[in-house]
Amino acid sequence: MQDAITTLIKNYDSTGRYLDGVAIDRLKSYFETGTARVQAAALINGQAAAVVKEAGSTLFSDQPELIRPGGSAYTTRRYAACLRDMDYYLRYATYSWVAGDTDVLDERVLAGLRETYNSLNVAIGPTVIGIGILKEIVKAKVAEAGIETSFIDEPFDHMIRELGEKDI
Repeated sequence: MQDAITTLIKNYDSTGRYLDGVAIDRLKSYFETGTARVQAAALINGQAAAVVKEAGSTLFSDQPELIRPGGSAYTTRRYAACLRDMDYYLRYATYSWVAGDTDVLDERVLAGLRETYNSLNVAIGPTVIGIGILKEIVKAKVAEAGIETSFIDEPFDHMIRELGEKDI
């Protein structure tokens, strides 16, 4: 797993360049938000079950066809799998905050996810909507705790962009 520092250095090293003002500013920004990143991760870790439950309730209230016969979350097993996956996305988003990099999402979450969901006939659109709901809940909780939120969107937006489907 890469972090903001190793990714930056790797990119400069591969082109044979010294760190310039842009690189130094990126490093400075990463270090200035370091405490907030860890605080946000700790806060959400302590409330993860409640966040996932709230996100699931919101998703299924907004998209009730998902829990009706034929829906992606119909049956207890599929419903539980949906909540498990939301927890998975949330956990890896917190890893991404702390690392200051989205590589962990590409390596551990997104690689092969679309193919897996398609092979299991799981609709990707609701997954994207659910990730967006998670983002809004998390952002509100972190802001409510008085923690900086400038880095919160990045991992969620990255997952949404990479999955990139809104159809239900």
